Amino acid sequence: MKKLAGSDLNAWFQELVSRFLAHINVERGLAASTVAAYESDILRYCHWLESHGFDDLAGVESHTIEEFLTSLQDESARSRARRLASIHELHRFAFAEHLVEADVSQPVKAPKAPEHLPDVLTIDEVSKLLEAACPKGDDDPIALRDRALLELMYATGARVSEAVTIDREDLDMSGRVVRLMGKGSKQRLVPFGGYAQRAMQNYFDRGRDELQKRSKTRIEMRAVFLNTRGHRLSRQSVWEIVQETAARAGLSRKTHPHTLRHSFATHLIQGGADVRTVQELLGHASVTTTQIYTHVSPETLKESYIMAHPRAR
Repeated sequence: MKKLAGSDLNAWFQELVSRFLAHINVERGLAASTVAAYESDILRYCHWLESHGFDDLAGVESHTIEEFLTSLQDESARSRARRLASIHELHRFAFAEHLVEADVSQPVKAPKAPEHLPDVLTIDEVSKLLEAACPKGDDDPIALRDRALLELMYATGARVSEAVTIDREDLDMSGRVVRLMGKGSKQRLVPFGGYAQRAMQNYFDRGRDELQKRSKTRIEMRAVFLNTRGHRLSRQSVWEIVQETAARAGLSRKTHPHTLRHSFATHLIQGGADVRTVQELLGHASVTTTQIYTHVSPETLKESYIMAHPRAR
């Protein structure tokens, strides 16, 4: 078996890693980038084992692998989970090849990533953001577009990729429903309210046609949201619109397009909507993803504490 070039591992580990890489490359046909990632993870693991007195996998136990993961505390939970996945594959291979008597990696679980609550605006902050996009009486086509865009994104919880791909035929203005194309080309119908309807109508009446006229090449007849040249609005442009509008609104917290989606879901939950309904509106495949929006806000937590704790006042 060809030895690994440039590796100072002992002969046993060299042979193991070479056979494993050949297995995932030739027999399983994994992509070259995936094989390279496995190689990086496995080499680091084997070097660590050697530095801790192991000449092969025979003496390795579950707690040994856990100790290796502990040594990676400077890495993110996601990176450590990836390295553990590589280690699992290596130990399963060694067991299948009768190089070890058991797969001691099986009981070792990946470290959990710390749960980060999503960035959410208050209802008042959302109002300030939308007003800053297009103040009352402003007839500038760009301002009308921005207000319509942000109103619709907040009203439907649309991802930025979904918002920019909306076509005229996806909108039912009288029925106040929009068809969104989600991940995996899955479509869903999402209702929107009167505020978004009025903003969209103002944009169609006094803004979109003007933007469409600015096109010097192909006219985007189908696209709803157009840029200053009359072409379909890009995802990057939406990011810039949200951040510039947030700055004009004087919002101090971090604001990006997904903030509107997070705020949409959180405000629905706080307003009494059940998680399953919000799951359908967001287009989540699993309700587990949606459940992060059931977090208790600091304001609600403080109010409950003051009401319940005997010495809170």
